[in-house]
Amino acid sequence: MKQIYTKTGDDGQTCLRGGVRVEKDDIRIETNGQIDHLNSLLGIVRAAIGKQEELLADIQRELLVMMSHIATPDEQTNPKPLHAEELTARMEQAIDSLMAGRTVPFVIPGDSLVTSFIHAARTQARTVERRLWTLNKQHPVSPAILTMMNRLSDYLFALALNHQEET
Repeated sequence: MKQIYTKTGDDGQTCLRGGVRVEKDDIRIETNGQIDHLNSLLGIVRAAIGKQEELLADIQRELLVMMSHIATPDEQTNPKPLHAEELTARMEQAIDSLMAGRTVPFVIPGDSLVTSFIHAARTQARTVERRLWTLNKQHPVSPAILTMMNRLSDYLFALALNHQEET
C-alpha cells in the first residue's frame, strides 16, 4: 500500500473483506472499531506493566483475527483460523492462579496508573462483548469469540488485582 488514504470512505461507506461495501455505522464496523479500541488499550497495559506479557500479546493478535472474521460477509468463509478456545483456556488458568486464595473485592480504579489502564481495558472488553452480542443477532458470531471476550474481562480484573498488590 503506497497511500494510507483511499478516499473511498468519504461518502460514509467502507469495505468488508472481499470488497463488499457497507455503511460506516454497520454493526460489523462498529464492533471492529470497539475491538480496535480494546487492542490499543491492551497495548498500553502491556507497556505499563513493563515486562513481557505473552498472554496479552497473544490476545492482541487474536483480536486482529477476530476482526477479520467479523469483517467477513456471511456468505464468505474466512480462512484465518481462530485460537479463541485455546486462549480462553489459558486465561482461565491465569485467572485461577491470580485469584487463588482471594475473594472478589469491589474496586475503585485509580490506585496506580497500571491498574487504572488495566481496568480501562477491562471495561472496554465488556463494551466489545455487548457489541458482539448485538452483532450476533444479525450476523452469527463464533461462540468461541463470545466466550473469549467474556473471559477476557475476568482475566483483566484478576490481572488488575495482582498488580494492585505489587504497587
